[in-house]
Amino acid sequence: MTLQIETFKNADLSHGWRPGNNAGGATLFKALGHPLTAPMGHALIEDLTKAGPIAIYDPTGTLANFHAYYDLSRLDVAGYYVQRVEDLEGSFLGHEAEPVNAMAGSGAKAVLVLLYDAARVLSSIQHVFPKGARIVTLDDMRLPDDMLTNKGNYLDPMNFATNFALMRDIKGTDGSDGIHTRVASANYWALHGAADPELWLCLFGEDGEQLAEWREPLPAPGAPFVIDSAEIRERFALDDFTGSLYIHAIRIKGHDVVKYALDMYGENGLALSCSHDANAWPADYYAGMPAGDEDEEVTLFIQNSHPMPIPSGTIGLNIMGAQDISWHGEDIPPFATRELSVNKLLPQASWPDQVEIVAGRYFVRPRYEVVRKAGQRRMAHANVERTDLKPNPEIAKLEKHMGKGYIMPLPILPRSEFSTSMIPMPMATTHQELPLRAEMIDANGTLVASKYLGRIPRRDSVEVDIEAWIREASLALPSGYGHVEFLYDFREGGEADGWVHALGRFEQTKSGHRAETIFGAHIYNTALIYKDEPQSYTNKPPGLTTRLFLRLGSAALEEGALDTMCHLIYPASTPWHEKSSTLLILHDAEGKPVAEKEVQIACGGSIHWRLSEMFTREERERMGGVGYVIIRDTTCRLFGFHGMVNGDKSFCLDHMFGF
Repeated sequence: MTLQIETFKNADLSHGWRPGNNAGGATLFKALGHPLTAPMGHALIEDLTKAGPIAIYDPTGTLANFHAYYDLSRLDVAGYYVQRVEDLEGSFLGHEAEPVNAMAGSGAKAVLVLLYDAARVLSSIQHVFPKGARIVTLDDMRLPDDMLTNKGNYLDPMNFATNFALMRDIKGTDGSDGIHTRVASANYWALHGAADPELWLCLFGEDGEQLAEWREPLPAPGAPFVIDSAEIRERFALDDFTGSLYIHAIRIKGHDVVKYALDMYGENGLALSCSHDANAWPADYYAGMPAGDEDEEVTLFIQNSHPMPIPSGTIGLNIMGAQDISWHGEDIPPFATRELSVNKLLPQASWPDQVEIVAGRYFVRPRYEVVRKAGQRRMAHANVERTDLKPNPEIAKLEKHMGKGYIMPLPILPRSEFSTSMIPMPMATTHQELPLRAEMIDANGTLVASKYLGRIPRRDSVEVDIEAWIREASLALPSGYGHVEFLYDFREGGEADGWVHALGRFEQTKSGHRAETIFGAHIYNTALIYKDEPQSYTNKPPGLTTRLFLRLGSAALEEGALDTMCHLIYPASTPWHEKSSTLLILHDAEGKPVAEKEVQIACGGSIHWRLSEMFTREERERMGGVGYVIIRDTTCRLFGFHGMVNGDKSFCLDHMFGF
């Protein structure tokens, strides 16, 4: 029961950080399913039910997407007409596709033209429409012009930079931990020339009811901004809520993606987590969510991302590689949020089992929450599980030219404070095995140990426990921290497609608080190019640059404040510059640089640093409020992880983003 909408256009099978990046995520479904558009669409269909026979004209293949949102079976359809000869073999609701020049004889009283910006097309072909017929187009469902970047091309991706954030605000009672959420980002669109960008925001409650709608002016170019659930609650006089914040960046330039860090924090310090943005394109499947330990309850948050219900029995969970799916047995209303107990749906699952999520394109990349019996609470996100990949035999031959080839790096946090374990994960429905080895590398770039993991079957979860590995092999990690690289290894054969992922789980030794993060492999820092690798957020391959955004916990770092930590890794598929030339640029609340530090990272190594140690109190006080750090390097591409530390009570960690 997959929702028949197109979310990606001609996805590039080699790309890593979001499917179809080179071709672009599809825009049509965003335009049709926008919260402001949906009431107009339903009203249009209701009006056409009274108009008599309707001819449907679909010149660009929009029909399936439109019908998924707005039920055309309610209409008295006189015929289905297309413009492209290659579409003449299709049919809709029992009507064979006919050429548009046959429409005049249809007897239709109205024509529904499934096209935006229709005037320029209709002016030249109106003579083929039934005489006197009313003409209705998708332009009757347009957003206001002041929300558009490109008024001349409605489906320009810049007009639909949208995303969802999970927003929750729950007041603590009787000593329980109140829960709040915070979206943190910066006005990066103005850095690309946007003159007056703004956010249109709509908060939906648990049952999909609209709790608030407002516009949020963006600050100065490059300046940070925060949307906090506690502030929203107070501004709109709301009770406890758990739901979706729909974010639409309007009048923008440079990026059609709304990037943010989502922080969840509690009042007594037991709840703390950070996670990447939701990824605005709903997928068929998600993976990368591990089952909990014996002392953990795992909850999956489903955010219906569309203006129609998710039917009962459409969303399900299964242990990766198993065929028996546990289905959610209730409808989920439009734009509603539901909390699914993974423990109840999959009682047989336990760490390190991996959970696959059947999503049917109904929701964006979901978050899950894990609560330990001692009260520690954390959140993380699943990742898109690809359905369009095939094994690529060329990857086994890359070593000759690309050295390590695809690298999936994860940090080993300082062992004096944290323990670290990792699980490589299938992230495509076609993955039947992962032929891998793991390499442990000290911060100074020295290879400490290598472990062949074998051709890991889809159903198996192989945990790489760093502390156990160090003990068993009597290893030394001289710097006290470093990272692990998961690499393809074909010594015993096997298949690969370049889409290997791995999850890291980290535990603060003193508190028992945990954090999880997951990401996928790339080729890093080579002069040669394979498909679109290596990548940069802004440049074409080889793309050997870094520009990462680090949001900060606190500026002054008084007693009890959240410190910010950052773990930067310098992966290199082939030997690159011996040392990086990395600038850490501290910005103030207006987006202006106030301090700068240069650090050097050994090629193949890493660096772990804290805001309180990297910048002096005087430098931090120059921020004058909440600022951020830009990690900039024009000599190499780094991969980074950001987090916050709440003393010995809790911490959080996830991968970073750039703009």
